Amino acid sequence: MFLLKKHTQKDDSDQRDAKISELRTAIGPLSGRSSMYCTDACLRRYLEARNWNVFKAKRMLEETIKWRLTYKPEEIRWHEVAHEGETGKVSRANFHDRQGRTVLIMRPGMQNTISAENNIRHLVYLIENAILNLSEGQEQMSWLIDFTGFSLSTSVPIRTARDIIYILQSHYPERLAIAFLYNPPRFFEAFYKAVRLFLDPKTAQKVKFVYPKSKDSVELMQSYFDVENLPSEFGGNATLKYDHEEFSRSMARDDVKTAKFWGIDEKPHQISNGHSATPEPARIAQRAS
Repeated sequence: MFLLKKHTQKDDSDQRDAKISELRTAIGPLSGRSSMYCTDACLRRYLEARNWNVFKAKRMLEETIKWRLTYKPEEIRWHEVAHEGETGKVSRANFHDRQGRTVLIMRPGMQNTISAENNIRHLVYLIENAILNLSEGQEQMSWLIDFTGFSLSTSVPIRTARDIIYILQSHYPERLAIAFLYNPPRFFEAFYKAVRLFLDPKTAQKVKFVYPKSKDSVELMQSYFDVENLPSEFGGNATLKYDHEEFSRSMARDDVKTAKFWGIDEKPHQISNGHSATPEPARIAQRAS
């Protein structure tokens, strides 16, 4: 039985490797950043998102390549979107989850702008940054969404939410491991019902509503996070304090890493405290794909 299981796993792995090769042949020769983007790990994610259907994965990947060539997410720099992050409505946490995944913290109650385009660009920047900061061997991120201060006046329009979901599902497949919606108000349920219509079943399964008074919710959170790292807003023991200047310095340093990885020749940009970002030695693996 053990040998049969071992052979089955090997056969499955061989078949999937063959699918990756088939997809690579199907998309044809690539150059520049598109070639850098389409690593084997990248192709595997697109195949997984389309249940290993090469034709569907090819069509999905081609749309992403077109989008990246026009939107150029790897060229967005922090100083271009920093005004969107002044309140800390979306930021990268200074800790990982138990699986070594990068954590994005979202606080919709801190919404400070009304431009849908700028909100989306800010989020795309931080998704790219989260990927840059993944632990070795890890390809997914976790989202923690804090609903403190959330109201109808601070919620993003349904249309903006739909556009964000489209970008996440279409151009960052299999990048989201799980999204915790922590203690959302009751009226949010109506908003989510409308938004859920745009979620594919696989993404919808990754969205978890958690409540501080629910034993199951507490156990679920603790299975994903060390309570000593987890901010108190999410039931942990740590203190979450967003410092925009400090975060800006960190993002400016990461911008240098991003430019280096993609081979973009640019000068560090001056940041708010008057000091320019300087390169820091760092090994950037193929996790930017």
